[in-house]
Amino acid sequence: MREPLAGENTMTAGTKESITGLPFFCSWSGGKDSCLALYHAIQNGGKPHSLLTILSEDGVTSRSHALPKPLIEAQARSLGLQPVFRSASWEQYEAEFISALHEFKKAGIEVGVFGDIDVDSHREWVRRVCAVAGIVPVHPLWKRNRRELLEEFIGLGFRAQIVVINEQKLDKNFLGKTIEAQAITEMEETGIDPSGELGEYHTVVTDGPMFSSRVEIKTAGQEHHEGYWFLKVGL
Repeated sequence: MREPLAGENTMTAGTKESITGLPFFCSWSGGKDSCLALYHAIQNGGKPHSLLTILSEDGVTSRSHALPKPLIEAQARSLGLQPVFRSASWEQYEAEFISALHEFKKAGIEVGVFGDIDVDSHREWVRRVCAVAGIVPVHPLWKRNRRELLEEFIGLGFRAQIVVINEQKLDKNFLGKTIEAQAITEMEETGIDPSGELGEYHTVVTDGPMFSSRVEIKTAGQEHHEGYWFLKVGL
């Protein structure tokens, strides 16, 4: 058995990671998994400081979910947290991410919270880049049952809508649907795992127990780009 890497968290499924009293940033997509990870990190005693979001090169929308920057800022305001942005192409993504980690480290924030559930390659990437900057990565959702996480998310009162669809995995008619019991059943009937952990779809969270007020969004049609359907959303 190998020794843990520097900054590597060795907690197993069902174990709460001890971050009591420690300030942390959350890697923030604006979607359900990063939001639920933030919730659990707070419940586990961590002190939330910032939301880190990587934007597209032009700085207009988030790199993964194509959410407008003002929408991310509105989420942060409602959560009472500081939004931190970096802009990058996919080729520049890792370098910009590491640059942000170094800035957190300099500011005394040494813990990062991530919403990965069970894709090993995703967590290994997080471990690697965090080790470069001396950041401790925490994965509150790691190895939790996917369906249970969805049910917990709904049961806690969070509200999220589907804003991105991988057209090879799911019909674009799911764009705009709210993550709730009926939508989960409908996704299961199509044959996909409704958690979307493999990139079948992405969401935007607009309300929940941590939000001071609901983030009101408007929709303005749909766009298709490189195999994905996007719901155009804004404030």
